[in-house]
Amino acid sequence: MGWFHVAHGGAGDPSRYVVTVRGGDGKAVGAGFVLGTDTVLTCAHVVNAALDRPLLEPRTPGPEEIVVEVRDDAATSGGYYARVAHWIAPRARGGGPVKPGDDEWLGDLAVLRVDGSPGGLPAGPRPAAMTAGQEVQAWHGTGEAATFARLTVHGPDGFRAYLDGAATGMAVGPGYSGGPLWCPGEQAVVGLVVAHFMPPRNAATGAPLAYSPQHLARRSWGVPWQRVEAELGPLGVLDDAAATLPDPEDPAFLLLTEAIEDAFPSASGRVTGAKRLARACGVTPGSDVTPPTPEEFAAFLLTHPRALAALSGNLRRDAPRDADRVLAAGGLSRTPRLLSPQEHTALRGHLRAMEPDVLARFPEAVRAALPHLAALPGGDTAEALLDHLETLPGDGRAGSGERRVPALLRVMEYVGALCPGARRAELRLWADGVAARLGIARAALGERRSDAHQWVRSVRARTARVRVLVQVTRAGQGRHRLRIWCDEGAGPRQVSTDSVRSYSAAEAAREVLRVLDSLTPPAGDERPPLVEVLVDRSGLNLPVDEWTARDPEELVPGVLGVEFPLVVHCPELLRRHGRFTSHWRSRWNRLDSGKTFVVSEAMDRETIYSRLVNQLDTVRVCVDVPPGPRDGIVQTCLALGIPVVVWDRGRDGAAHAVRYMAEVATREMPDGVRDYRAHAKASPPDYPGRPVLAWADADRTVPRLHLTEPQESA
Repeated sequence: MGWFHVAHGGAGDPSRYVVTVRGGDGKAVGAGFVLGTDTVLTCAHVVNAALDRPLLEPRTPGPEEIVVEVRDDAATSGGYYARVAHWIAPRARGGGPVKPGDDEWLGDLAVLRVDGSPGGLPAGPRPAAMTAGQEVQAWHGTGEAATFARLTVHGPDGFRAYLDGAATGMAVGPGYSGGPLWCPGEQAVVGLVVAHFMPPRNAATGAPLAYSPQHLARRSWGVPWQRVEAELGPLGVLDDAAATLPDPEDPAFLLLTEAIEDAFPSASGRVTGAKRLARACGVTPGSDVTPPTPEEFAAFLLTHPRALAALSGNLRRDAPRDADRVLAAGGLSRTPRLLSPQEHTALRGHLRAMEPDVLARFPEAVRAALPHLAALPGGDTAEALLDHLETLPGDGRAGSGERRVPALLRVMEYVGALCPGARRAELRLWADGVAARLGIARAALGERRSDAHQWVRSVRARTARVRVLVQVTRAGQGRHRLRIWCDEGAGPRQVSTDSVRSYSAAEAAREVLRVLDSLTPPAGDERPPLVEVLVDRSGLNLPVDEWTARDPEELVPGVLGVEFPLVVHCPELLRRHGRFTSHWRSRWNRLDSGKTFVVSEAMDRETIYSRLVNQLDTVRVCVDVPPGPRDGIVQTCLALGIPVVVWDRGRDGAAHAVRYMAEVATREMPDGVRDYRAHAKASPPDYPGRPVLAWADADRTVPRLHLTEPQESA
């Protein structure tokens, strides 16, 4: 870029593009490559290996740190800490988890956020499309030049491509996963290595079979770059990686060039300002005598994502009008980010030091601070949320001529309000500094701070009910598998990890009751825990509320839905139709004042859709129709973001259950269905219904689920 010497990477020797991913013992477990100024792309299963998790574990790792090593032009490597920003879990073609013995799968990508220098990581490789017949190279995660394997691409189909190795030289094996597939002909990376096919083994002993020329030899498979773009493009991850020199006719470029000319009218002033900006961004400045041209200066502001914020901070004290002008011009481009390098580093430091129970409530704080946010990004990690929040504009509450408070600052006020005193003060000081650099009035930020405190007070007054989350999946005739979490208010914590054992209904009831018996209710809260059953859409009518723990040694039976308010929740339907997520949250915010819609006659899905899609004041639906059309209506309501749906799984008591529940306030519905089930147990003729309550609480998080059996030993 001329005067501003940004970092380069891999020139001459493409093995330098390999990023090493290390496990807890310091050994290389796989590879990756630089994707953006502070991001690295690798395989999800490489991250699992680094964290000593089951190799194909689909759940997001959370805030755990791993160590990565990145090389520069001088072949020297720097070690950095990284965390998962975006997680595309390994999955089977049908969308479920990978099964034992599967050799191929989809997904399996992880974008890591790296704590590098302010100047960013050395530039990554140029990407290009993968095509059949390309000759490519791959390296072991150590990045040693001697480990390169020569491969030929066969059969890319949009999801994966086969890679056949040369008969001589290195063969792809453990430690190559996640590494770049470098095509010398294209001088670009065309994909990444995922897995290799091992020689067959004896099914009984596991020992390698005697060699046969019929055995598959030196075949691996990888993800084409086209698939990487399809998976990561919607998340905005590739925008930073695709930054190019601005078009000379770009309005942002033209306005910034003029602003630089006016802000630094003398050559010496431009040299001083450019050197100060280069130091802030961690790049090497050019000449001490010859300044960058205004065009070079403006181009740097539109290619380095945090340079514009850094420059506005440098100008704010002595030339506030120039700072405002630079920010306004940069706002016409998608490249500049909200925070300067120093502000971004400081914020991530605050988040790393934050209490786990507060960090777990980050998504809840986002929803509270931004109730009209269309949708959260494709992941709920703190890193993914920060990425998304930095791109959002300010809120609409600003006086004439005042700058709006950015969404990220508003959210951090809500997060800070959840923190203990010292941490809250640190976040406030950080927010005050960012607001001052942006020219935001103190009163405007103070108003958002007051909103955050009111929210926290209302949350504390509405004490979170203890709940037990039970994921139920079918495991054959009359058998089920369970995963169980407890949530005392700080987010779900898993208490059952055995995903292999299956249970009968009675055994499952005993297991759930065992967990419920182990809970200590909060002082002064006499409400029984809420049991939230997590199912896929085929399991919405499972009679979990009727499961009974029968033990001859016990004096009384244990009927789950009679002793506890038991509801069902189907995250699959909400996530599958993500465009209605904002509708769901808006309706949940109106839970106490919203309307009820009663479906008393069969309707097709299009009719239900047209009736409910934009009725955001409808918060609950009662379905009183026969079983045939009932399930389609229920699923359509849930997909549209109706948070409360009640129906009867039986044939004869639907109308009775609907009439009974019509007298119950919406927020009290879980306890209402428990009362009905108790009455039905005592007097079936008087209470003939078998009510089911779907309950989707937008203020409480659920674990990331694959609603078929996850593989813990893949």
